[in-house]
Amino acid sequence: MNQPREMFSIDPCERVAPHVKAIAPYVPGKPISELAREFGLEESSIVKLASNENPLGPSPKGLAAARDALRDVALYPDGAGFALKAALCRKLGVAQENIVLGNGSNDVLDMAARAFLGAGTSAVYAQHAFAVYPIATQTVGAQGIEVPAKNYGHDLAAMRAAMREDTRVVWIANPNNPTGTFLPWSGIEAFLREVPRHVLVVLDEAYGEYLPPTDRFDTVAWLAEYPGLLISRTFSKAYGLAGLRVGYGLGHPGVIDLMNRVRQPFNVNAPALAAAEAALDDAAFLEQSYSVNHAGLKQLEAGLRALGLEHVPSKGNFLLAKVGEAARINQALLKSGVIVRPVGGYGLPEFLRVSVGLEAQNVRFLDALKECL
Repeated sequence: MNQPREMFSIDPCERVAPHVKAIAPYVPGKPISELAREFGLEESSIVKLASNENPLGPSPKGLAAARDALRDVALYPDGAGFALKAALCRKLGVAQENIVLGNGSNDVLDMAARAFLGAGTSAVYAQHAFAVYPIATQTVGAQGIEVPAKNYGHDLAAMRAAMREDTRVVWIANPNNPTGTFLPWSGIEAFLREVPRHVLVVLDEAYGEYLPPTDRFDTVAWLAEYPGLLISRTFSKAYGLAGLRVGYGLGHPGVIDLMNRVRQPFNVNAPALAAAEAALDDAAFLEQSYSVNHAGLKQLEAGLRALGLEHVPSKGNFLLAKVGEAARINQALLKSGVIVRPVGGYGLPEFLRVSVGLEAQNVRFLDALKECL
């Protein structure tokens, strides 16, 4: 006898693993087109300072290379990314075996989690650190250990104390997003010396190109001494290639080999590979990006002080401003055509994060904020 179809139907969501249901989804910055539709604004009138993008746009050399690569998009990209890796080898003094490429540095972080974490393991990260760290940890069924922040940044001593026997990964961002805090490199190296050999330390340097020259340091030199170190970097910020999604990780050949085993085939597209390779040689653009950001940070700091508002000193291309009723003020800014980033999800309900824009964009934000206050 035929049974009713309903008796055999199963809702797949009912049997999803609890650790997946517990994940708080990553919420990106509001797109310009969405805000325009929501409030009936002209897209050209909107200023977006929400996603730490480069206000100068993409590297000209990178953009030209991406356009050339479009002619061959009927073909799969080089799955090994040989040419980009070769360019990174020349620039950084590493071997191809030390490099893994990612669809943005988020992909590199995800690969690290899938290769080194799983059920029955744990990962340590700081309060107010990048949201992808707990997401990547929970996705693979590992337990996240959040350590209270120290002055809005990482407390390395507390993070070392929080490690357990089952800890396999520690996530560190320097500078940190969304707070902009920076750890002295000497402190990080001391931390590396103390970490057990079975723990992978992921050092996220997404904003490293924005560091003042006095704060820059060759962390790649650490790889020979600390095989448990993975350095994550991106072309999304200072190089201006956020829309192409390309990043890379640097580590011991054994670490990179394991990450390549879980890496998706052809995970970086051909225009992105070409653009990143060309952008590496665009020293003039990189210097301009740093200079514009340095001046913009000073401009925003002075503007916030004039409004009587506190901010967290930043070494990135963004600033965390304490505005009080952040949700209300954010909504008012949106209505005026200015997009910034609320960070209540990071445990910072009184703050807004504003990306550094061009001079006129920064003025637009400060004027709008004054009206909202």
